[in-house]
Amino acid sequence: MSVEHYENFPVASWLCPPRLRPAVTAIYWFARVADDIADEGDATAAARQADLAAYREELRRVVAGQPPGPRWSHVFGPLAHAITAHALPWQPLDDLLDAFVQDTHQPRYADRAELLDYCRRSANPVGRLLLHLYGITDSTALARSDDICTALQLINFWQDLSRDLPRGRHYLPLADRRRHGLTDTLLDAAVAGRTGPEGRALVADLCAWTEALMRRGAPLATAVPGRAGWELRLVVLGGLRIVERIRAMDHDTFHRRPALARRDAPVLLWRAVRWPFAEAP
Repeated sequence: MSVEHYENFPVASWLCPPRLRPAVTAIYWFARVADDIADEGDATAAARQADLAAYREELRRVVAGQPPGPRWSHVFGPLAHAITAHALPWQPLDDLLDAFVQDTHQPRYADRAELLDYCRRSANPVGRLLLHLYGITDSTALARSDDICTALQLINFWQDLSRDLPRGRHYLPLADRRRHGLTDTLLDAAVAGRTGPEGRALVADLCAWTEALMRRGAPLATAVPGRAGWELRLVVLGGLRIVERIRAMDHDTFHRRPALARRDAPVLLWRAVRWPFAEAP
């Protein structure tokens, strides 16, 4: 199963050990449905928040060992089994819901610290849950997982400016915008196809920051066992390939969206075999 909206997160691929695929799929659908409640359709913010509160209550029910209700039984039935079978921790799942609630009322971010706090709850729990399934719990691995997941989330933001900005989602930190002189007028012009040097410089700066996070976390792939380690290599390299695509566009993603294609597969496979991110001495 591939990811529709979390484009940079592959889910339950053939590289994932078969015994873990049901749990990984259950985690994905838990996050996917919650994200759709927060984002999709034309419901009001209040209605979205009410649905997410009900969704959170369902999570608490299954964590407490109670059967799920009928509304989202297709989500919480498999998730309840995964929680029982693998002793999944409750907090990362709740953190994801906290981030989705935030999506309903906070469309802008003041600075990088505020954006990182959002990623801590919207992206990092996914990596921590997957590491839990593999029995990896040491602090270094968790920190590297957070770096990778945050980088993937940020790459998705810079990749999707042409989609998010027209919807009122402003993930470009206001402090960075001010530093690069990207006013609201210049931002509107960039979305309309008239990107100036301010917008390109801003995206270049944010991509450099994001790439550094990804490279810091990349050695984790050699610590994850078996086929999953190879999948993680491809996840890391795929994210970095998107950064390359953005760079090739002169960092103008305000009205065009870069994406990977089939022709990227041989490049990614070759880089996965060579794997340039060795453990630091």
